[in-house]
Amino acid sequence: MLAGTRNTGKKSRFGPRVWLICSLVLLVAAIVAASTKGLQAEKSSAVVKKSAVVQTPPKQAASAAAASGATYVGADTCTVCHAEKAKSYANSPHSQGADPRTPAAAKGCETCHGPGSKHIADPVNVKPAQFSKMKSDDVNAVCTTCHNKGVHANWETSTHASRGLSCTTCHSVHDAKSEKSHLKNTTQIDLCGTCHRDKVLKLQKSGHMPVREGKLECTSCHNPHGSTNVKMLKVGDTVSEACTSCHAEKRGPYLWEHAPVREGCTTCHDAHGSSNERMLTAKLPMLCQRCHISSRHPPTIYHQTQINSNSNRLLSRACVNCHAAIHGSNHPAGQFFLR
Repeated sequence: MLAGTRNTGKKSRFGPRVWLICSLVLLVAAIVAASTKGLQAEKSSAVVKKSAVVQTPPKQAASAAAASGATYVGADTCTVCHAEKAKSYANSPHSQGADPRTPAAAKGCETCHGPGSKHIADPVNVKPAQFSKMKSDDVNAVCTTCHNKGVHANWETSTHASRGLSCTTCHSVHDAKSEKSHLKNTTQIDLCGTCHRDKVLKLQKSGHMPVREGKLECTSCHNPHGSTNVKMLKVGDTVSEACTSCHAEKRGPYLWEHAPVREGCTTCHDAHGSSNERMLTAKLPMLCQRCHISSRHPPTIYHQTQINSNSNRLLSRACVNCHAAIHGSNHPAGQFFLR
């Protein structure tokens, strides 16, 4: 009896506080389970949507009127009327059916122009996609369904795209004039010169990039489809990095750096051409005196009391006669770029 009385008098270990904690734990567990179930449902839904997107064929260029209810008739049907276009198309890479990436391996003409059954039934009133009459964004949407990698990867952020140009501004599948790239002109310089006339004229100057001699092309330095560099330059992230990809001896780093070189090659050079040697933006010594206004030398060539016509500052390479390592020097005593 005493033992029973003593046990009855003890406080229960499962008091109100313990029950409250257990209730909170169970509530949190229920919330976590519900959240997990919701996330799994969303994930499953996303997978279904993704599968639907993957299975959806790429958007084609056909207008809604022509594509609605239209069916594919085959390239042979198109060539009955468009024999001339078919002939030029046959000589292009697009017609190589053995390559699964080409339009010929898919639906032929209708891969880009859309299904043509309604056009066949009413050729006057129903037209397939006509790239010459389409908006630039619509044209680019068709071309970039295939041409979206490699040199074309940055097209959407390129300067040309932001200016409203389309692929057909420069290229023509059926009326190409060049031997490669489906260009509308015979050469790159002729094509680029239709807009960039000032750059083409610089190539006619005495100091110029060897483009007109055929040693370089516009695309030797630029990627017209966009790049991560300025001015759509192909290499690097700065103008200097693009230049030194060929002129490696000017790259550095140097023990003694010339500030204009560090800022950029175009500080002193015109990349397309000029009337001065080495494509300099001004003749020596005037080019140097744009920055070196006052130094140990007479500040200008017009100080007749301090300089005469026989000075080496006016002959041959002028300042560079002495400051030969003008791009930078690694000599311990080369702070003045003399060696």
